[in-house]
Amino acid sequence: MTKIVFVLPDMPGGGTERVVALFSNELVKRGYPVSILLFAGKRVEYLLDERVEIFVAGETSGGKLSVRLKRLKVMREFYKKNKGCYIFAFSVMGAVFSTISTLGIPHRMLVSERSDPSRYEHGFVRNLAYGRAEKLILLTEDMRQLFPKRLQRKAAVIPNPVPADMPEPFNGERKKRVVSVARLELVKNHKLLITAFADFIKQFPDYELHLLGIGTLEEELRKQVRSLQLENKVVFRGFSFNVKEDIRDSAMFVQSSDYEGISNAMIEALAMGVPVIATDCPVGGARSYIKSNVSGILIPVGDKKALTAAMMKVAESPEFAKTLSQNGAKIKEVYSLSRITDRLLEEAGI
Repeated sequence: MTKIVFVLPDMPGGGTERVVALFSNELVKRGYPVSILLFAGKRVEYLLDERVEIFVAGETSGGKLSVRLKRLKVMREFYKKNKGCYIFAFSVMGAVFSTISTLGIPHRMLVSERSDPSRYEHGFVRNLAYGRAEKLILLTEDMRQLFPKRLQRKAAVIPNPVPADMPEPFNGERKKRVVSVARLELVKNHKLLITAFADFIKQFPDYELHLLGIGTLEEELRKQVRSLQLENKVVFRGFSFNVKEDIRDSAMFVQSSDYEGISNAMIEALAMGVPVIATDCPVGGARSYIKSNVSGILIPVGDKKALTAAMMKVAESPEFAKTLSQNGAKIKEVYSLSRITDRLLEEAGI
């Protein structure tokens, strides 16, 4: 069988890394030889089948040319030993480095855009690398329109999968807990969520807000919590290895991002029947899975009043929350890991 090589910087716990782990485990179960090539670190925070090979090609460059040149040399040696492999580049720079390091070496390449393409600063370089690939995989139709026509013609839309081991929706009285699972970074806009939560608990004082994730803004967010006197209401949970069980019995899940490809945590919350509120980010990731007020609630980006109102609507109406739960959980079959992997292999022509 064709060897599949996923290429990305590192696997410290982000959404792209989660998807790569899911695909890798599923593919080795099907008999495919799979490697994950990490070119800027060696952290692996997700459980991988022991048959998945991890190859570390370099460390974070810090902008140093010498580190990047060494990385390219190591990657080239890897590709020489694996001639004819199929590269699945799940990062822009993974596609760029693989394009350079495979010059003259037989291979095939598929690239997958994981975020809002309009946010990337070096679109010209990215598009050159993507042009060398046989296939461009996008998460939504909206993303297709942001690429040149020549790349649109080779693009296919494949949404993120729902893991096969999802627990059944919780059946019982849910904890009075609002949860968010995301890196503590600016783009995720936790400040919006914390401010909206401060207004929300004026009407629903029994609730807590649990933030699962780590990031550079943690101390700044803790200061915001202290300034709003919410120390006893907002819990920083850090990185979780068991997110599904941590959020399964929560009253609601909130994604407050300013922009997002597709949040894997949001997908898992929907599949477990946790009522979901999400910002309707550019490129339409949340919109691909949620019909507003039917299987979740979509709100405008950055709209504190809309977020507060949405949380109140879920909290004050158990029947409405139950409707969101039941309808949201239906994505489990539509976007199953098995089906999405089939589509990925079909588009790759494997």
